[in-house]
Amino acid sequence: MAATAVPAVPTRSVLLGVDVGTGSARAGRLFDEDGKLLGSASSPIQIWKDGDCIEQSSTDIWLAICAAVKAACSLANVTGEEVAGLGFAATCSLVAVDADGSPVTVSLSGDSRRNIIVWMDHRAVKQAEKINSCSSPVLQYCGGSLSPEMQPPKLLWVKENLQESWTMAFRWMDLSDWLAYRATGDDTRSLCTIVCKWTYLGHAHMQQVDEKDSRNMEACGWDDDFWEEIGLGDLIDGHHAKIVIPIRVTQLVRVNAKKCGPSKRHMITVSNPTTDDILNLPGVGCCMVVSTLRFGFHGGF
Repeated sequence: MAATAVPAVPTRSVLLGVDVGTGSARAGRLFDEDGKLLGSASSPIQIWKDGDCIEQSSTDIWLAICAAVKAACSLANVTGEEVAGLGFAATCSLVAVDADGSPVTVSLSGDSRRNIIVWMDHRAVKQAEKINSCSSPVLQYCGGSLSPEMQPPKLLWVKENLQESWTMAFRWMDLSDWLAYRATGDDTRSLCTIVCKWTYLGHAHMQQVDEKDSRNMEACGWDDDFWEEIGLGDLIDGHHAKIVIPIRVTQLVRVNAKKCGPSKRHMITVSNPTTDDILNLPGVGCCMVVSTLRFGFHGGF
């Protein structure tokens, strides 16, 4: 009888942090379980600036992450089998993609690559003023007013200025949530991001964490009157399908090995940092955490 090969057991577990900033993917921060830095690498990302409009490309950012992760693993002599967990942190930038996950332009230039409105973009000043003039009760949970750097003013700007893009967009996502979606194919959103930038009422969500009717729980944090009043009532359609909802329960998602090489044996968990006990990875902020409890990560890059 022919012998069956037994997969080698990794001799160590390594944690991988990916930090996407405004000017570079400071990615590939590798740590051992004691928090010792084993290696890191970064890769620049492209940015377009035209007055108050500041844009980036999700495709470009993903390629930069892939390059940084490969370089860091090579420098630290880390194999894919040893990567036990992955964490993402990113700017609170707004990403637009269509039903196939392809970029939808948010640029007056029409350049399809430019599908991200960067966090510091101030094109939506007038839209923010319009929203704040409504005096919605939602605003009391946002410091009394919305900044043009938050997502509702930016969404309203796109609807008013780029109608074709508004119609084409199937998902509107924070960059950190998009990274998790790109890595796993799972559209679970972080409660942190949608509370901080989208006016989701997290306290209402938390009051219903034991609610058995998931449809009711999913809707409880959105104030539909607010979206209707500011002119974005179409985002309510399909149970808020285009902006989606946060999920309290930790999701285990199998992902497929592609460009970065971590093992296909691994799994990735998308956790809600406000409700779940999770492993916080060194060097990764709290905008979005994708963590594992020894199941580990396979990149899906």
